Amino acid sequence: MTEVHLRDALDTLKSTGVRITPQRHAILEFIIQSMSHPTADDIYKALESKFPSMSVATVYNNLRVFREAGLVKELTYGDNSSRFDFITNDHYHMICNSCGKIVDFHYPGLDEVEHLASHLTGFDVSSHRMEIYGSCPTCKEQATKVQ
Repeated sequence: MTEVHLRDALDTLKSTGVRITPQRHAILEFIIQSMSHPTADDIYKALESKFPSMSVATVYNNLRVFREAGLVKELTYGDNSSRFDFITNDHYHMICNSCGKIVDFHYPGLDEVEHLASHLTGFDVSSHRMEIYGSCPTCKEQATKVQ
């Protein structure tokens, strides 16, 4: 499945005139395969041995290109580090308070939120975002071992 996503994403970039460099290809492939919503630094660290001359700025620049092409969403939270999500359709996030792990989930009942909010307030809704915070199974297990 990720091969199809990668091919489609590369086609999207090519159709907008973006040249596909080996670094760009690797960064895009990493984001598609990663379910961890990586930061630019995470991506850089994962790929630096394969591309020793690549800088963190290169990663940021490519993420900007991907965002502008509609291939990734930039997620900003209180920790000042943006995370990047290849899944751009509407979905929600569970975020671990301890380790920062982010997990996607979809709940169809929440699709009505924008309509209801618009109806009740008169706003024209452009988007919404929902995050739920807690402890992931790994951190929960570690906390139990400590006690």
